[in-house]
Amino acid sequence: MVVDLKNDFAYMRRVMDGEEPLPPNTFRPGSNSAPKRAGTLSADDRVLALRNALLFFDRRHHAILAPEFARELDTRGRIYGYRFKPEEVHARPFGSYGAGITEAEAMMHMIDNNLDPRVAQHPDELVTYGGNGTVFPTWFHRALTMHFLSQIQADQTLVMYSGHPMGLFPSHQDAPRVVIANGMMVPNYSTPQEYERLAKLLTTMYGQMTAGSWMYIGPQGIVHGTTITLLNAGRRQGFDSLEGKLFVTSGLGGMSGAQAKAAVIAGAIGVIAEINPKAVQKRLDQGWLIKATDNLDTILSRIEQATIAGAGVSIGYVGNIVDLWEVLAQEGVHVDLGSDQTSLHNPFNGGYYPVDMSFADAQRMMVSDPAGFRHAVQESLKRQVTAINALARGGMYFWDYGNAFLKEAKEAGADVLRTEGGFKFPSYVEHIMGPVYFDYGFGPFRWVCTSGDPADLAKTDAIAAKILTKLARSAPDEIRQQYEDNLKWIQEAGRNNLVVGSQARILYSDLEGRLALADAFDRAITSGEIRAPIVMGRDHHDVSGTDSPYRETADIYDGTATTADMSVHNAIGLAARGATWVSLHNGGGVGWGQVMNGGFGMVLDGSQRARQKARSMIQWDVTNGLARRSRAGHEGAQFAIERAMANDSRLVVRLPHEPDSAMLRNL
Repeated sequence: MVVDLKNDFAYMRRVMDGEEPLPPNTFRPGSNSAPKRAGTLSADDRVLALRNALLFFDRRHHAILAPEFARELDTRGRIYGYRFKPEEVHARPFGSYGAGITEAEAMMHMIDNNLDPRVAQHPDELVTYGGNGTVFPTWFHRALTMHFLSQIQADQTLVMYSGHPMGLFPSHQDAPRVVIANGMMVPNYSTPQEYERLAKLLTTMYGQMTAGSWMYIGPQGIVHGTTITLLNAGRRQGFDSLEGKLFVTSGLGGMSGAQAKAAVIAGAIGVIAEINPKAVQKRLDQGWLIKATDNLDTILSRIEQATIAGAGVSIGYVGNIVDLWEVLAQEGVHVDLGSDQTSLHNPFNGGYYPVDMSFADAQRMMVSDPAGFRHAVQESLKRQVTAINALARGGMYFWDYGNAFLKEAKEAGADVLRTEGGFKFPSYVEHIMGPVYFDYGFGPFRWVCTSGDPADLAKTDAIAAKILTKLARSAPDEIRQQYEDNLKWIQEAGRNNLVVGSQARILYSDLEGRLALADAFDRAITSGEIRAPIVMGRDHHDVSGTDSPYRETADIYDGTATTADMSVHNAIGLAARGATWVSLHNGGGVGWGQVMNGGFGMVLDGSQRARQKARSMIQWDVTNGLARRSRAGHEGAQFAIERAMANDSRLVVRLPHEPDSAMLRNL
């Protein structure tokens, strides 16, 4: 067997320290590389970027690496250290990394899953999803981090500054093994322009939500989120089921690639536009997309056939979303549900492609003529909104999916504002996720079986189904539907073939459910039913993990929607309660400077200590957000926090006394 030295982290440390020669540069671009990053550095900043990269290496290597890094900066817009990219990256089974402690072994598994080409959107550039959701700035950052993790002990903490491993610091057994900050900025400097500059300098990183926090589990997470969003959007419209209902959206790349699968699971007719043919082919190969064509007449014909048949189906349009919306409006096709999942948090650097321009031409123009490209994007958004408005007048229910669609459309001058103020269309959090899920403490609980064994995952599915069945039977009316939807999800998860990369699963659960799941999983490891540790975590898109006025806190109307106290406190509280690793990010979902979010990973190893930590962490992770939503006047959150206080006398949250709004207006 040929050993890939770039996955030998002790060897890579010796290379950096000049004890070994540089490995040969065998890098060949993959099939889905990121576009060249736009923008140029000043002469002084260019020198600084090269200096920051070379700091990792003994001076004996500088003469070779300096011109190599300069070429990457000039031709790719960033330094990536392609020479140090291993031939193969995937999540290896627990025990394969040779780490000294269980927690580190599990984290190394999670890191490599984020970089697996089956999972990552642009694996060569260490981008997991969202166009720029990055795991590390360069491949040598990854190598050094993995080296530190292979050496870390139970009384040390690895500190990460935007993907840069600062080192191992003395701590104690109950402290986090890793603390991550991504993209944190002095507020006045948190601008997209400064991000582009600092990212080129290798001094900051856009971690999205779960890319830079090592908690991404492939598109399965957004499959589930989109499925429950579709089901509840249909219920808002009075649909008993989505059979024969048409859902139109865009995006089959990173996270948005889940939409096709979700439409079929929900029973809808999903028509999804995607400009990148390689992304479409990836979803066809996975079996997540059933049909695809670049012909709009064929799209119309397939919609008609699917409406008659009634069964759930996914149809990909290989082309621009604006063309699709416009033909649907022109032909008078009735669309029931509509949304958008282009990466509009990054609209001018590959997140959105303007109409009347090929994919390749757009990639060239965004670098050669940034101002012209910006104008083309904004004109395209105006046309897109015009078609959406026409279909909405015909009865379509359209929502912003938290990707900054309405924000960027407004800035483009598109017709998205009501005359009385505010947007014409809701965020999905305002109408669905907030009042139905977050207010009751339901959020995206996830777990990863580090054995890599599908049998272990199947056992956890069975454990989860048993727990949810019991909870659904005894659930109050306010949350019974949520439990039943998630029970159906977990019962069908295996045959829906949702795993891409690591053996992972997700479901939405409240405080009671999360506590029961974590306890049962840890006990299954203790008994030997599950043969290796489980990593427990969640998406940052949760009850208390994220402050984002365009998404997670879009339904907070008490004046705190733009504050970030909740997410910062969330990360601090998780660290204090025994998380294996914690993270806090600027940016994610709706863009740099627009959101603060955090998350955690917790390694369940079958020990009593792990169960105690998990219980303390989960209780804080959910009730922190419930307290904030209760203060904002949300009746569902008040219901949920009162239930939580009844179950633990140590939890004491003051409930608000809502004044008479008419009295206040008359003062």
